[in-house]
Amino acid sequence: MSILLNKDSKIVVQGITGRSGLFHTQQCRDYGSKVVAGVTPGKGGIHIEGIPVFNSVEEAVHYTKANVSMIFVPPPAAADAILEAADAGIALAVCITEGIPVRDMVLARRVLEGKKMRLVGPNCPGVITPDECKVGIMPGHIHRKGKIGVVSRSGTLTYEAVKQLTDMELGQSTCVGIGGDPIIGMKFIDVLKLFNEDPETEGVFMIGEIGGGAEEEAAFWIRDNMKKPVGAFIAGVTAPPGKRMGHAGAIITGGKGKAEDKIRTLQECGVTVAMSPTKMGDAMVEAMNHSPKKKK
Repeated sequence: MSILLNKDSKIVVQGITGRSGLFHTQQCRDYGSKVVAGVTPGKGGIHIEGIPVFNSVEEAVHYTKANVSMIFVPPPAAADAILEAADAGIALAVCITEGIPVRDMVLARRVLEGKKMRLVGPNCPGVITPDECKVGIMPGHIHRKGKIGVVSRSGTLTYEAVKQLTDMELGQSTCVGIGGDPIIGMKFIDVLKLFNEDPETEGVFMIGEIGGGAEEEAAFWIRDNMKKPVGAFIAGVTAPPGKRMGHAGAIITGGKGKAEDKIRTLQECGVTVAMSPTKMGDAMVEAMNHSPKKKK
């Protein structure tokens, strides 16, 4: 099984006529994803690379039965694009766009509380179920189908972790990049719950970074609820307070969000933590071999 995506997912691309949108649409389709529609207001009626383009998500859903949206809309309009997908009945929106104003996402997040749609991102690499469906910008060739779930705030470190897992013949069930902005859709715990309930996922690797308290919250949830072994890596051990490191949400403020605090909490909650980005695969193997948590 998988979470969020499978071979039957039907994808609409918001912003398909932009350079990045079109390039990654082609990459996803080449991977085997079912891209059934694109949306660019004012360009409805054309076809691009054989894909029909509509003026609205509602129209695209009506004619193609799309249930997943991949969003490449520029930052000033991206939050509205997310809400448009929700209003159209999309089940999962994956927003790749970086640089959406925080104020826009605060308002969008508030509106989404009353919607059924799941949001991954923004500012994320996307979601992939290996050998079935890719929605995002991750390099598909490094993934292998298997039993390890991956959830991460970092894009590049996700790729490194996946490559290490694949090299160790630990394939992945689904990989979810939740994004590095201060205001995002699905959080660590939301994804961990899905992995915990997925009978085909036998272990989970989690990648966090400085800033915020999401990793600590996840650690306590893992301690109290997780039935499967968890490995982790936290980026930013050497980051100075007050300096943003890469992502908009990766900043230590008010003495909170330090990497060493996150690492200590995770370890105390039974998570095997890699102390180097070159040891992420090793940490997952150790977690699988020595964790007291048993698959149920």
